[in-house]
Parts: sequence; C-alpha cells; structure tokens
Amino acid sequence: MIEFLEGFPENVIAVTAKGRVTVEDYDKTLIPRVEEALNKHPRVRLYYELGKAFSGIDAGAAWKDLKIGMEHLSNWERMALVTDVEWIRLALDAFRFLMPGRLRIFSTAEAKEARAWISET
Repeated sequence: MIEFLEGFPENVIAVTAKGRVTVEDYDKTLIPRVEEALNKHPRVRLYYELGKAFSGIDAGAAWKDLKIGMEHLSNWERMALVTDVEWIRLALDAFRFLMPGRLRIFSTAEAKEARAWISET
C-alpha cells in the first residue's frame, strides 16, 4: 500500500510504502498524483520511504515504477529514497546512472535528513 505524507513543499511527491506494493497502488494512487504534480510544476521531486512495514513490491508495480520514471525523465529534479532494504539500495545504486536528476539513498535512521534534503530550495 502507498500512502502520501504531509508537510512537504507542493513540488514534492512524498510517499511511504507499507505492506506489499501492487500495480493497483501505482495505477490508483501514485501515478495520478505524479501526473497532477507535473501539471502544476515543470520539475518535481520524489520522497519515497520504505520502512519496517514494507514487505515487498510486485513485479508489475516495479515495472510501473520504472515506466513512470522513464516517461517523465526530464521532469525529475530530485529523489530521496529512505530504506534499510538492502536489495533495493543495491538495485538503485546499480541503476543510478539511469536516474534523472539527483538521487540520494538514506537509511531509515536518516529520514529527517532526507526530508530536509528533498525540501530544500
């Protein structure tokens, strides 16, 4: 399940994933919010938190994640990923060169720092 987080600037899409993330989560929750933000701002930022309640992501949802990132390649200004899930950290490090904008990976203990970084002007 994807839930939105409050207290971020308007150009920041801030979410946390809990339980298992599915294609439906992307189709009904995240993608509409991304499209809405892009209609208001030429460049947006993403804060994505995968904490202890995160249990995994379906292959279809991972594909949707990649697809939305690539469709709006030049519109991503900054991305902060907050997670202690090692395979996700390794995957993002391996594909960092494909990521648009600036990407930083933070541990869950660094969530406060990640929020400050994604919000700074």
